[in-house]
Amino acid sequence: MLLIHTQKITPRLDFAFKHICTRILRVKVQFTSVIEVFISHQGPKLSYGRQPMGSELFIQSQGLLTQRGIEAIEITVQPWRGSVGFFEVGEKSVLPFDIFSATFYLLSRYEEYLPHLKDHLGRYPAEESLAFQEKFLQQPVVDIWAFLFREVLLQHFPDMQFPSRSFERHHLVEATQPFAYTQRGFLRNFIGYFSDLVNLRMRSFFLRGRVLLRLRKDPFNTFSWMINMTKKSDVKISVFFQLGDSYSFLEGINSKRKKYQMLVKFVGDYTEVGLIFSFHSLPDYELLKVEKHQMDELTHRRLRSSMNDQFLLDLPHSYRNLLELEVEKDMTMVYEDHLGFRAGTCTPFLFYDLDYEIKTPLIIHPLAGATSALRSHTKAEMESDIYRLLDSVKSVNGTFSLLFSNRDFTMKQVFWRRLFSEN
Repeated sequence: MLLIHTQKITPRLDFAFKHICTRILRVKVQFTSVIEVFISHQGPKLSYGRQPMGSELFIQSQGLLTQRGIEAIEITVQPWRGSVGFFEVGEKSVLPFDIFSATFYLLSRYEEYLPHLKDHLGRYPAEESLAFQEKFLQQPVVDIWAFLFREVLLQHFPDMQFPSRSFERHHLVEATQPFAYTQRGFLRNFIGYFSDLVNLRMRSFFLRGRVLLRLRKDPFNTFSWMINMTKKSDVKISVFFQLGDSYSFLEGINSKRKKYQMLVKFVGDYTEVGLIFSFHSLPDYELLKVEKHQMDELTHRRLRSSMNDQFLLDLPHSYRNLLELEVEKDMTMVYEDHLGFRAGTCTPFLFYDLDYEIKTPLIIHPLAGATSALRSHTKAEMESDIYRLLDSVKSVNGTFSLLFSNRDFTMKQVFWRRLFSEN
């Protein structure tokens, strides 16, 4: 157990220290503001504040963890031990940066509460983020900082024990288009036929006909292949289906069709099934509630994991709705068009509501990226980018999660099939 002395114990401080110490380093922490308790403690300990009390292990506070409310902060990012750091502090501190304030800034998504330009869908763009602008988006910097902090603790407390954590993979698959041609209805297929003819996509035109005549399997129906992969691997997999209206009419499918519902049940027999809340339901709690109830009834289980269509995340309202719905985990902490760690970590963390200044029980599962970010890349670029991210997560024994689509596993998509199959 690590004892932390601080003059003021705040929810922010508790949140940041427990993510680094407990969730990443697997060390329990306790806080005290009583000097006598700190002095008498015989185990590992440190003080966190503006000034050291004496010659104890000391980390200087930048001040963010004792503040309330949201205000613009001037941040200077500097190179540090092969990575970066910000919130620089004085020489008396054993660390040159206040990694706990920096961790809180990233995990709370502090910058997303500040005024910013949204994209055409109302989303927070990667280009607005500090991590993108300072070129550390593809590093799980919070986990890197945690391991640097671990080095300092071992230097001062050589007998300190750190239970190990293992590198994990958790594949996510979004299935907003489970079928390319079947189960799409007459009107959508008619429009598809017409579009193929006008644009001279004759291969698609004839393939659609063969699938609808049941002479060939629908190319997007890759779920049996995915299930077979799960049987051969220890990698955890979660598949997300949508029950509400699609953002685009042509991409939509009638989720009330029996074959669609049987598909959801089939996948749910072998792996976790989650819900993609439809784009048009996201501002309306009652519509979200209806979609969750439909998924609960369809799977005969309580919904545990969800993500938002089109990656739309409106903080803090999106997460407050999930808390009301009693959803345990959200998988939307990712950018659609850029790889990297939106919250700076590859370790699941709790949602901190900055408006109410409280830590909530909602678990945010950070992703390393989505395959949609690599649609225009060459095969060599995809391999380089993905494996660089993978190595960065392995270096801190974190959880590597990539968001695939069922469309990524058609027979032509050799790279994505191979990556998904790896242990």
